[in-house]
Amino acid sequence: MEEFSPVSDKAAFIEEFKRRTKHYVLRSVRVFQALPKTNEAQIIGKQFLRSASSTGANYRAACRARSKAEFYAKLSITIEEADESLFWMEILAETEIIPFAKLESLMLEATEIVKILSKARKNT
Repeated sequence: MEEFSPVSDKAAFIEEFKRRTKHYVLRSVRVFQALPKTNEAQIIGKQFLRSASSTGANYRAACRARSKAEFYAKLSITIEEADESLFWMEILAETEIIPFAKLESLMLEATEIVKILSKARKNT
C-alpha cells in the first residue's frame, strides 16, 4: 500500500496547475488569433489576452513566493486576472464578435481556475 505524502501531493498539484494555467493561456492566444480584425474586436481581444496571459504568469509567480503574505497577494492577482479574462470573454460573446459556443469551454476553464484558486487562497 502506497503511503500518503501531502508534500508530494501538493507538489504534484502545483505542477499540474502550472501546466493547466499555461494551457489556458495558449488556448486564449488561439482565441485572440481567431478574432476579426475590426477595431472593437482587437481592442477587447487585447484586454482579454492581457488578463488571460497574466493568469498563467501570476500563478507561476505565486508558486515562487517568499512568504505566505506574498503568496496570498500573488494568488489574489491571479484570481482577479482570471476573472477579468472571463469578463472579456463575456463581452466578446455578448457583442457577437465571437460565438458563445466557441468560448464556452474556455469560459468554463476560467471559472474553474477562479474557484480552485479562491479556495486555495481561503485556506492560506
